[in-house]
Amino acid sequence: MLTDTLKREPTAFATALRRFRSSRRMSQLDLALASDVSSRHVSFLESGRAQPSRDMVLQLGAALLLPLQARNALLQTAGFTPAFPASPLDSDSLSPFRAILNDMIARHSPYPAMLVDRHWTVLEANASARALLDALGGGGGESNIVRMMIESQQAAALIANYAEVLAELQSRMQMEALEAGDDPVFAELLGALERACARLPPVSATAPRRPLLPLIINSPAGALSFLSAIAHFGTTEDVTIRDLRLELLFPADDQTRAALAAL
Repeated sequence: MLTDTLKREPTAFATALRRFRSSRRMSQLDLALASDVSSRHVSFLESGRAQPSRDMVLQLGAALLLPLQARNALLQTAGFTPAFPASPLDSDSLSPFRAILNDMIARHSPYPAMLVDRHWTVLEANASARALLDALGGGGGESNIVRMMIESQQAAALIANYAEVLAELQSRMQMEALEAGDDPVFAELLGALERACARLPPVSATAPRRPLLPLIINSPAGALSFLSAIAHFGTTEDVTIRDLRLELLFPADDQTRAALAAL
């Protein structure tokens, strides 16, 4: 007869832990060394033979370098309450941070600035960024930059170096996938982006590489060239703030600078 140990089904925590570890391409020994426990204990946790304490879940989440949202999810699979707050962006507790964001976005005008979440959905944007997004999305109401880039019929005509920009976005999101872990929305967006890139002529591997890749926009005023800087906010344990990115576009040449100054 099978023993109770062999009959035991993996718990929700065991399944989630194994999935997160696999997404990090870590072996049980790798995770054991990173979290300062034995590989035997990691094996028991993943099989359901051992149940973790709250501190152990947090220890494993830190060793896996999981985003705060994923650490909360891992805690909940083990039956614990989340450790990290996820305050709504319009909550009173985040009002000082929101004032800083509003100030940064306003001060960046007339250059485009937009606030996006971890899935690249636009939450806030100044007037010049809104004009750019409206042109990219064709007024369809889509607010996710990845979907606009791959689904909009206007994207390839609006962005002069569309294939290069899409390849760069794919590389960026592939790197972010390592942090995202088991995120179905992120996985769906990355998959769609990879399929879109596969349909385009490949960027030559032997072509000279530019130190900075501009975003070149076709406009009535001519070609507008931008360089992007992305700000992350890491000095917080709030999930909402940790997941935000502030993307600031700067003119890459004098023609673009003059065109925006005239707006």
